[in-house]
Amino acid sequence: MIYKENIAKQIAVLLLEAKAVKLEPNNPFTWASGWKSPIYCDNRVTLSYPATRKIIAQSFATLAKENYSETTLVAGVATGAIAHGILVAEELQLPFAYVRASAKEHGLGNMIEGRVNTNDKVLVIEDLISTGMSSLKAVDALQNAGTEVLGMAAIFTYGFEKASASFNEKKCSLYTLTNYYFLLEAALEIGYVSASDMDSLNSWLLDPAAWGK
Repeated sequence: MIYKENIAKQIAVLLLEAKAVKLEPNNPFTWASGWKSPIYCDNRVTLSYPATRKIIAQSFATLAKENYSETTLVAGVATGAIAHGILVAEELQLPFAYVRASAKEHGLGNMIEGRVNTNDKVLVIEDLISTGMSSLKAVDALQNAGTEVLGMAAIFTYGFEKASASFNEKKCSLYTLTNYYFLLEAALEIGYVSASDMDSLNSWLLDPAAWGK
């Protein structure tokens, strides 16, 4: 679910300006899955821009106050959302922890780093939602640690149906600051892409596995 349309438009422009998101329908990227894609997203790039990262953190904080006011702990998903999660925790003046992709193979074998209490009510911060599987794995880890996960907030989502279904099945609420459609709208408005590119860019989301073949 998009948090607010005005914020979605603003964040979309900021991602394009920072080149955190690249759109190249005529020179597609290849994902690890083998899919051809007209989009590449790396929201860690926004951390290099103080004004942009501040707006993202403040947007998350406002979202949290309005929708997850009971939050007692902010948790970032490693590695892309660790820094963003810390910034959000700082805005909210709340404790922070982060969840690894897998448990450490040495030391204490932690999957969660930071102090987590069984009575914590957690807001999970993510930088990008693709299929949702790695994000929901972090939710599982936090729940297994005895916390109550209130929901997740992410900077960007492609909007895959598989991700929506997975979050619904898990009964985990999800808000995003912006998404693929707002990104395309912003890209067209600022001249990042042309009108002739839009059919190809829109068709990718309908069948990403077959697109470009």
